[in-house]
Amino acid sequence: MTAHNSATRTRTVAVSSTSGGPATRTARSGTLLAALGVTAFSLTFPATAWGLEGFGPWSLVAVRSALAALVAGAALLVLRIPVPARRHWAGLAVVGGGVVLGFPMLTTLALQTSTTSHAAVVVGLLPLTTAALSALRTGARPSRAFWLAALAGAAVVIAFTVQQSGGALSTGDLYLFGALLVCAAGYTEGGRLAREMPGWQVIGWALVLCLPLAVPAAAVALSFEPVHFTAHSVTGLLWVAIGSQFLGLVVWYRGMAEIGVSKASQIQLAQPLLTLFWSVALLGEHLSPAAPLAAVGVLVCIAVTQRART
Repeated sequence: MTAHNSATRTRTVAVSSTSGGPATRTARSGTLLAALGVTAFSLTFPATAWGLEGFGPWSLVAVRSALAALVAGAALLVLRIPVPARRHWAGLAVVGGGVVLGFPMLTTLALQTSTTSHAAVVVGLLPLTTAALSALRTGARPSRAFWLAALAGAAVVIAFTVQQSGGALSTGDLYLFGALLVCAAGYTEGGRLAREMPGWQVIGWALVLCLPLAVPAAAVALSFEPVHFTAHSVTGLLWVAIGSQFLGLVVWYRGMAEIGVSKASQIQLAQPLLTLFWSVALLGEHLSPAAPLAAVGVLVCIAVTQRART
């Protein structure tokens, strides 16, 4: 009887785990939230290109950060969210420096000389960078296959950027590679914090932390850089401020908390191809044959790293 009951419980657990149990529902929810975040992020480069039609690069970044911080601060205030514990502020500073300030500034500077399709392929290395930093942060030891695929992916990206730049890395490419590092650090630390507090509070407090820098920076930048209000520039500004900088990160960090940083980062494999689609559909850019090939090559390499890790 005991063996029979044990077998019955085993079958029940197996059925529960494969037919919509709590763990399965959490995985599905986290995957959906992370996918929504990736969709929002895929529009960031085209929206930034639109924003640059009416704003200078420094103005665009400072104003987007200030607007996103005001929205986040209002939400935290209305909902009476308590201030995070002191131990969380160092991590929030990393999120703010990487995601709120560093990545937007470096990619905006890069887009002054790079096309969105070119930038999308370079930033296609972000999931790999995030997974690698996450492994270092958590003490995990990826397999040899993981590192071989990682090196192959890096080689594809570097070869593409050198080919597109006429045989040498451009200043825009250096900005993009710097953006990879700071953003991956912000994602990794934000994913860790999202296990201890709601994901929207992670980005909310990181934005508020940057507000004392964003407001004066916006005032100074707007006084030096001319502004031309157009439908494109205003739409681009609003999207990067509210869509990418706040709402996209809210669902992204929540998704990472539910399914883990490494797994969520791999969903971002779709981001370069989505951005390539938006760059053609919204900006009328013409892709070089190397762009989609490089994007697919990066996807294959990072997919191998994910398979090796599991």
